[in-house]
Amino acid sequence: MRVPVEWLRSLVELPDAVTTEQLADRLTMYDLKLEEIVGGGLSGPLTVGRVLAISPEEQKNGKTINWCRVDVGAQNDPSVPDAPGEDVPSRGIVCGAHNFGVGDLVVVSLPGTYLPALGFEIGSRKTYGHVSDGMICSTTELDLAEDETSAHGIVVLPAGSAEPGDDAIALLGLGDQTLDLEVNPDRAYALSLRGVARDTALAFDVPFTDPADREVPSTDTAAYPVRVEDPTGCPVFTTLVVEGIDPSATTPAWMAKRIADAGMRPISLTVDISNYVMLELGQPNHCYDRAKVNGEIVVRRATEGERLTTLDGVDRALTTEDLLVADASGPIGLAGVMGGDHTEIDATTTDVLVEAAYWDPVTIFRAVKRHKLPSEAAKRYERGVDPALPLVGAARVAELLVELAGGTLAPGATVVGTAPARKPVTFSSDLPARISGLPITPEQAQDTYERNGCTVELAGDRFTVTPPSWRFDLNDPYDFVEEALRTAGYENVPSVLPTPTGGRGLSRDQELRRRVGHVLAGAGLVEVTTLPFVGPADLEKLGLPADDARRDLVRLANPLSAEEPGLTPTLLIGLLRAASLNIGRGHESVALSEIGRVFHPREGRPVAPILGVDRRPTDEELAALDAALPEQPRHTGFVLVGERTRSGWTGPGRAVAWTDALAIAQRVAANLHVDLTVEAASLAPFHPGRCARLSIGDRVVGHVGELHPQVAETYGLPGRVAAGELDLDALIESAPAIGPKPHFSAFPVAKEDFAFTVDSALTAGELESAISSASPLLESVRLFDVYTGDQVGEGRKSLAFKVRLRAEDRTLTDADIKAARERIVAAAATLGAELR
Repeated sequence: MRVPVEWLRSLVELPDAVTTEQLADRLTMYDLKLEEIVGGGLSGPLTVGRVLAISPEEQKNGKTINWCRVDVGAQNDPSVPDAPGEDVPSRGIVCGAHNFGVGDLVVVSLPGTYLPALGFEIGSRKTYGHVSDGMICSTTELDLAEDETSAHGIVVLPAGSAEPGDDAIALLGLGDQTLDLEVNPDRAYALSLRGVARDTALAFDVPFTDPADREVPSTDTAAYPVRVEDPTGCPVFTTLVVEGIDPSATTPAWMAKRIADAGMRPISLTVDISNYVMLELGQPNHCYDRAKVNGEIVVRRATEGERLTTLDGVDRALTTEDLLVADASGPIGLAGVMGGDHTEIDATTTDVLVEAAYWDPVTIFRAVKRHKLPSEAAKRYERGVDPALPLVGAARVAELLVELAGGTLAPGATVVGTAPARKPVTFSSDLPARISGLPITPEQAQDTYERNGCTVELAGDRFTVTPPSWRFDLNDPYDFVEEALRTAGYENVPSVLPTPTGGRGLSRDQELRRRVGHVLAGAGLVEVTTLPFVGPADLEKLGLPADDARRDLVRLANPLSAEEPGLTPTLLIGLLRAASLNIGRGHESVALSEIGRVFHPREGRPVAPILGVDRRPTDEELAALDAALPEQPRHTGFVLVGERTRSGWTGPGRAVAWTDALAIAQRVAANLHVDLTVEAASLAPFHPGRCARLSIGDRVVGHVGELHPQVAETYGLPGRVAAGELDLDALIESAPAIGPKPHFSAFPVAKEDFAFTVDSALTAGELESAISSASPLLESVRLFDVYTGDQVGEGRKSLAFKVRLRAEDRTLTDADIKAARERIVAAAATLGAELR
């Protein structure tokens, strides 16, 4: 909302010492946030001049310029010869415009004038063979509203309105500034000078003149017949008639300037009066050419197949949801949004039918969205205008039409409907002080409410406050707390930090999640946080089969994008997007990890209840909310692309392999003191032959492997891509409460190597588990070689392990080592393994 400061000061008795910057700062603290201060900045000798002589001179480029002599009073240059027939000095100025003549009063910027619209200071300069000692200004250069006489040309002042040498800045109000305020949707009253002026008066504790405080015509007789068929969509509808206006009357300069400063374009007197009243009072209105209105006005819903050509010239198909203003010939306006061109005011209009109404905000909002037709009127109606204001707004339009256009107000006024009553709100009188922490007394709060237009009753320690018709944002006790706090000053609220209770540190789950994050970072992975929103296209890119449970998405009721209506069932989607983005930006090797939640539908999940905000939910209500939530386990995922070991002066690098993903998973599990069982598996989006299923007992906790080549190609990832995803909640749940106490033996270690031939179907993990449980002296087991070939036979493979043996209380003897070896070989034999 653009608020001309000059207009605002006409309604509020602000002290002259209050600067525009101070005004803006106080309104910002009063919840009307400043976007920018528009205007001002013009400085220097901008003066009124009278044209004494004009000498047209045609140039070689075909352009004709005017060499002018201009009398600027005390600012004349005595060294310049007098103009022919004139007994005064003058200034010589070159001008390319032609919409002025000898004797006209013009605006002259003398050397040293800074014009913000041009962005530079005017000086004397030689041009077209003359020294131009200043500039005769146009509307564009002065950033003025244009009218028929000065459109795109020199500003010509009315004869007798000034004398040469007068200050043009004060004369034209060019030093005026405008506040561009950000108005919150719940403060629709501030989309008017009336609303902003009232808040300004409260903020500075100064008197306020309400422009709506005026007499209205009698409603004893109707001005024009009206029938409202939809009182829900239109609770109040008002009409007045003004007869005999002068179609040639023009908008006065003061009104055109205020409208332009407020961000609208002056058009014609009747339209400008309509817009002026909307800006002044916040009550949109519409003026019809009465001669074009056919019979009774009806407010109704559109019928199927009806059409309306609106004032913007667009022929619009209407629906049965559209609320219309119609006459006997059909629709003449889309209610609260835009009028129709059939009844538009034109250059022949002499009788005007003025309409002002209160429309249902939801109906107007939906019409704007449906027809993609925003307007200044609709912007106010959809937020809610004062329902008690339509007759006042129509009367103000009629008053200006009588005053400025020479019209006559016809007897009577039509008012159909009544403004809905506001409900009183009761609350404790000390609530503003308790909530804000400021010493706001009940008397101070009551004064604030009454100055806002509220009706206040204070009985004992209880307020009963009825908000005014224009304050739709005052509905519960805490709204009134905020209103009292605005006047007391947000900046005065003390900054008091709450006293913290004794902390207990991180929880066990938090500690272990942090440990996992350190492990992933230590493995060279960069942590990322990706958006959880996915769609069917993402599941297709992963190559998930039709019966995969991950295709059953948890869908959002109001998604940010129609292409991504669900919450992700796997972290790999976001990680692959991030990897693709980084590869596309020129990174050759990428290693990413993420810890986050995934979402799975819960079988038989009930609908979540909608709870109020006036109290804390009960335990039963919280349990019902929890039951309505989907399953949201926390996972960790990782993706590796490019080289795992970088090439450099030390030698060639090593490309990423699927075993790198397995090593990361095992490293995470080891740091949580969890033993994983590794088995071959087949699961999209992994390569069928390079995928491992990770389990803790019978519980599957994740998969790792190499990404399927088609999936990698779909995401634009080069070479082989290693990836994995683990159920972090399951890993933490399986982790021991206290990690095993480390044992440090000072006795020597015995190192033994074993190579077994086994059936190719037997996994190394199964054999490693059997070996690990064979002897209490066994300290560690590590696979170091896998061999397949002719030496072991078809369908067989060789698995080689390094085994470390150590006792805590003695040095191992040959007999101890031999017994341990025999136990290991016997344990391996139970799986069909033969020692090579």
